[in-house]
Formats: sequence, C-alpha cells, structure tokens
Amino acid sequence: MQLYAATRKGLFIIEPGRWTLSKPHFLGDPVTAVLAHQGALYAALNLGHFGVKLRRSDNGGESWSEIAAPAYPAKPDGLDDKTPWKLVQIWTLEAAGDTLWAGTIPGGLFRSRDRGESWSLVRTLWDRKERTEWFGGGYDHPGIHSICIDPHDAGKLTIAISCGGVWQSADGGENWRLAASGMHADYFPPERKDEQNIQDVHRLVQAPSRPAVLYAQHHNGVFRSVDGAASWQEITAIAPSKFGFAVAVHPREPDTAWFVPAEKDERRVPLEGKLVVARTRDGGKSFSVLGNGLPQEHAYDLVYRHGLAVDSSGERLAIGSTTGGLWVSEDQGDRWRAISAHLPPIYALRFA
Repeated sequence: MQLYAATRKGLFIIEPGRWTLSKPHFLGDPVTAVLAHQGALYAALNLGHFGVKLRRSDNGGESWSEIAAPAYPAKPDGLDDKTPWKLVQIWTLEAAGDTLWAGTIPGGLFRSRDRGESWSLVRTLWDRKERTEWFGGGYDHPGIHSICIDPHDAGKLTIAISCGGVWQSADGGENWRLAASGMHADYFPPERKDEQNIQDVHRLVQAPSRPAVLYAQHHNGVFRSVDGAASWQEITAIAPSKFGFAVAVHPREPDTAWFVPAEKDERRVPLEGKLVVARTRDGGKSFSVLGNGLPQEHAYDLVYRHGLAVDSSGERLAIGSTTGGLWVSEDQGDRWRAISAHLPPIYALRFA
C-alpha cells in the first residue's frame, strides 16, 4: 500500500513505513484527483488555459499515457442555464468493478466502462430541474466532490454536491432522489434553510463495514446518518469546532471517524493556531482532540475536503494542508509525525 499526494505542483508517491517521498510526477502541474484501481493509477490535471487532462499509468507511475477527459455536450440554444456546459475540474475519481466515476465542476457526474478511454455524462442527474438551483461553494460553480459506492451493491450511489445537497441512486444512476433530510443551511433565510437541494456538504464518506452509516462535514456542522442517508442527525459534541472540510471513517468500525476542525467560514484557520484532529469512537456522542506531533502554535494550515485519508487497516492516517504540510499517524491519530513541511499545497491524499 502507498500514499498518494495530489498537490498544486505535482503528484507525490510516499512509501508507508519509511515515509519517503518519490520524485514528483507532473512537476509544476496541478493534480486535482488521484485513483488507484485494478492495477492502474489515474491522475486528473487542471492545466488552466490548456484545459483538464486525465492520465493513466499501468506500471505504478513509471510511465503515463493520456486518456480521454470527461466532456460536456454543447448547451442547447435558448436554454436558461447559467451554469457552463464545460469541464472546469475533475474533483474526485472513484471506481467499482469495471466502472470509473468522475465528479466534476460544474456539477456533472461522468461514467467510464473502458478504463477512462471514453466517458459519458450521467444525464439522468444533469437534466434534473433541481440542478438549476445548485450554486458554487468556494468555487464559482457547483461541483460533485464525493461519490460513495455501496461496497455490497455497486449500483447504490450516494453523492454530495457543493452546493446541491446529497443525491442517491439505487440503480446505477438511472434514477435519483434527494437525500439530505435533516441538514440545515444557516446561510439561507430561516424559511428555506431545511431545503435539501441547497445544502453545502463539504465532504461525504460511507462506512465500508456498515454502508447504512455515513458521515458528512457540512458548512454548518457535522451530520451522521444510520439509515443509508434517508435521514441525517447533527452531531453537536464535536470539539473544538463544528466547521471544517475533511472527514474519514474507519474501514471496519463504523462508529469511529475523524475530522479536521477549523475556526469558521470567515476565518478558515485552526482554532488558536493549533492544528488538531477530532476523533469519535462512539458515532459522534463524544470526541477526543488529537494534537500530539502536530503544530500547536502559529499553525494556519487548512485541510481541504480530500486532505484527510485512512488506510484499509484503519490504523494509518494522513493529513495534508494548504501550506504544504504532510503528517502521518500509525495509531489512529494518537501520535503524528511530520513527513514534509515544504510540499506544494495538498489537494488530495489517498492510501491505495
């Protein structure tokens, strides 16, 4: 198993145990998402003027080939839709069996069944009338950043959109329903804050050992579902803050999850300049604040949505920050070790 770090200036591969950094791949280029699946490694690049590119390696990163990037169809003439029908960024990549999924800005979900050689837009989601109400949360346009695939049934998909709530399909994307009941958007007037289609979910994860359990770090708090996203309950015990972007769940213990709290929307830094991780072992009833080995003064690191990762054992964790800090823990967060303080800003971490 390796740790992959997608950063603003390249992709780094780290060997656990020794925790040594590889020579960077795509040095100087923003890598927005990374996926290892069935012997292949995929990297999404955002090259600005030159567009979004997708690369695949079949030999562990020794060489790369360019494959197709998802592409939107032309916008129909006369359509009242302020969202551009153009790929801005691949925000996340996921896979199950022979199917790859890509979540993108401006809010489109794409599917590939040929290892990324071609992609199709999931029109059953894109064409829903509710999409016209989605809006950007941090970016100019809405985006799909979380794709959860039920490990027991690859046709059951749960996705999160910033800002467009939680959506769910039970048949591989043929039909969709909103699944954000119980969340609240305090940035809207009181009469609208409970609307499911305007919720700003920052990150969504699903417990592999009990897929009915999901955790969501939301703009206005932390939420948990124990009924497969049919309903959500707010977790109020989280310390030291309910605001943040990242969340990870233990692969075998559905009541164990980790968050990286930040101060608030208007000041996105750790509280009191102390970088910490909040861990619950009882489904959010209580939390431990873990900072041993993390900077505890003058730390202004923000951890993005995909900047917290847990490996398949549930013991190893990694967090990466906007200031290029990378820390790992081999005991579920009790103690942390700095791997680097000088990487480019880290967009995503992944054990695979």
